[in-house]
Amino acid sequence: MMGRDDITVGVGGEGGISDDGRIYPNVGGYFAMIEQEMSTVGGCRYRQTIPQGRNDRLDVNTNYGIRRAFLPQGNWRYFPLQQPTTQQMMIDIISAAPTTVLLMGTHTNFALFLMSNPHLKNNVEHIYIMGGGVRSHNPTGCCSKSSISCVPQQCEDHGNMFTAYNKDPYSEFNIFGDPFGAYQVFHSGIPITLVPLDATNTIPITDNFFKEFEQKQNTYEAKYCFQTLKIARDTWFNQFYTSYFMWDSFMTGVALSIMRNGEKPNGENDFAEMEVMNITVVTSNEPYGVHDGSNPFFDGHVRPKFNLLEGGVHSGHVLTGFDDPFCVMKGSIKGKCQDGYTKEVQGLDSVAVLVAVKAKPNRNANSPLDREFFNNFLEVLNHPAHSGRFNLTNQFPHYKEVMYKPDFRNQIRGMPIIFDMDLSPGDFIALLCILKANIDVIDLKGILVSGNGWSNPATIDVIYDVLHMMGRDDIPVGLGSITALGAPELGCEYVKVIPHGSGGGLDTDTLFGLARMLPRAPRRYTAENSIKYGAPRDTAHPELRQPLAFDVWQQVTAELGPTDKITILTNGPLINIANIILSDTKAKSIIKTSFFIAQLRTENLYSWHSFG
Repeated sequence: MMGRDDITVGVGGEGGISDDGRIYPNVGGYFAMIEQEMSTVGGCRYRQTIPQGRNDRLDVNTNYGIRRAFLPQGNWRYFPLQQPTTQQMMIDIISAAPTTVLLMGTHTNFALFLMSNPHLKNNVEHIYIMGGGVRSHNPTGCCSKSSISCVPQQCEDHGNMFTAYNKDPYSEFNIFGDPFGAYQVFHSGIPITLVPLDATNTIPITDNFFKEFEQKQNTYEAKYCFQTLKIARDTWFNQFYTSYFMWDSFMTGVALSIMRNGEKPNGENDFAEMEVMNITVVTSNEPYGVHDGSNPFFDGHVRPKFNLLEGGVHSGHVLTGFDDPFCVMKGSIKGKCQDGYTKEVQGLDSVAVLVAVKAKPNRNANSPLDREFFNNFLEVLNHPAHSGRFNLTNQFPHYKEVMYKPDFRNQIRGMPIIFDMDLSPGDFIALLCILKANIDVIDLKGILVSGNGWSNPATIDVIYDVLHMMGRDDIPVGLGSITALGAPELGCEYVKVIPHGSGGGLDTDTLFGLARMLPRAPRRYTAENSIKYGAPRDTAHPELRQPLAFDVWQQVTAELGPTDKITILTNGPLINIANIILSDTKAKSIIKTSFFIAQLRTENLYSWHSFG
C-alpha cells in the first residue's frame, strides 16, 4: 500500500544454538537465547506471560480484524524455504553500508547477529531501543491512604508486566522477552538511545487527542491507524485514556528527531527530555552462582554456555515461569525477581545510554493537544507525501463483498456433520474433501476451531476464505478455547511441542504461503463485539461479532429436527467437544457418533472419557 515493495523482510531460519554455545547460521530467533536449542521446538519461559486469546495475541495477530478489511493484497507472500532469513538479511544490509537499527521488540535476532558477526559491529552507527523501565512508575495509579474500598495497585513499579506484576514488577515486555539478548545489545559498545516506559508513560492517549485524530484522517494510513486505535479503545477493559500508550510511534519520533537534527551534546530532542544514564540489563537474580535448575546457561554444563563466568551476573536464578515461587516474598504482594530490568547501576558492568525521560509539552498553549509529539504524529500520518497509493477497494474496484449462500431447500440433505479442526494443513485438505461431497451424503452444518492446536487461532480467517472460494459462506465458524481443558490462560503446557519454524507454525499459519492466493472472504475474524456478549462497550459494528464454538453448537442443534442427531468429525484437540459436553446436558443424546482422527494428546483424554 505504501509503495515500498523494495524493502526486504526477513523471517525465521532453521539454525540453532548447541549445548556448548555455538550459534549456527540463520538461527531463527523464535526463542529467547536462554532456551534456544537446535530446533524450533521448545518452551516459552518468557512468552507464556502474554495471553493467547482475544484482547491479546489473537487481536494483535489480526489487528482486531481490521487488517484484512482494509489493507490491499500485495504481490509478496511468504515462500517456504525461499523467504529471506532475518540473519542473512541483516548481514547483507549492514555489511553494505553504515546502518542505524531500531529495535521495537525483543532483541533476540539482533543479539544473535552481533554475537555471530562481531566484525560488522563497526557498520552499526546507532541503536534506538523501544522498551525497558529505568525510573518509571506504574501508570495505573495507587489508592489514597484514606481509601477504604480501593484495591491497591502496585506502585513505583518500573515495568509493565501486567500479567506478572506480583512476580516481576521491574520488567518491561520488550526487554523481558529475552533479557540475555538485550544485555548483549546494550553491552555491544554501539551508541544507544533508549525510549523506556519513563517517557512513554507521560504520553497516555487523551480524549482530546482521540477527538483530534478522529477529525484528521486525510490519508489511508491515517484511517488505518485511527481504526486500530478506536477498536483498541472500544475493546479495552481498563481505563483506556490512562493506560494505552503510543510506545513505538513515540520511539520512532524521538529517533527521527535525533537523526534529522543530529545528536547534540546534551541529548536535546524535539519531543522528549533526554538524560544520559548508566544502566545494565538484569538477566538473572541474586544470589549469583547458585545452581537451582533454573538457568540453562550453567545448570548441567561442565562449561557454561557462551563462556559465561561462574558467579557472574548471568549465573543466578532465572524466572522459570508465570508461577515461579522463587520470586515471591513472604508477607508481600510484590515479587523480587528482576529478569529483564533495565537497571540504573554504576561500575564496570554499566553502560552509558541516552534515555528519554519525559515527553515534552506542546509549545502551542492554544492547542487541545498537550504533547509536542502528538502534533508531529498527526502531521506525519496525514502528510500527502509518501502516502498510501490505494486501499482494498481501490486496488480491486470490481471487488464486492458477496456472501455465497447456496439454496438447498428442495434437496435431500445427508448426514448432518460438525467439523472440529485445529487449522493444520491436513485439516484444510479434509475440509475441502467434505465440501466436495454431495449435500445428500454429507451436510456440513458448522465448523469449530481449536485455538490450542497446530496453528495460530488467527488462521480462522483462512477457513472463511476456503468456504468463500467453495461458495459456502452459509456455514458458521466458531472459535473455540485457546488453551487446553483445565490449563491456565497463561501457559503453553502442550503447544510448546509444536515447531515454530518450517513445517510448524510458520508454514501452517500461512498454508505454506498459499493462503494469500485464496479469494478474500467477506467474513473474517473481528474483535467487534457488544455489551450483550461481555464487551466493555458496544463497538462500531457489534453485529460483526466472531461466533464462539459453543454459539455454533447451539445454532446447529437448534435447527435439528426432533429425531435428528449430529455426527462430529474432529481433526484436532478435543477441547471444544469436551466443553460442549460439560456445558450442554443434552449433548450426549444429540451426538450420533464421533470420529477422532489420531489426535489423542494429553489435553484430549478427558474429552474421550466423557463420551463413555
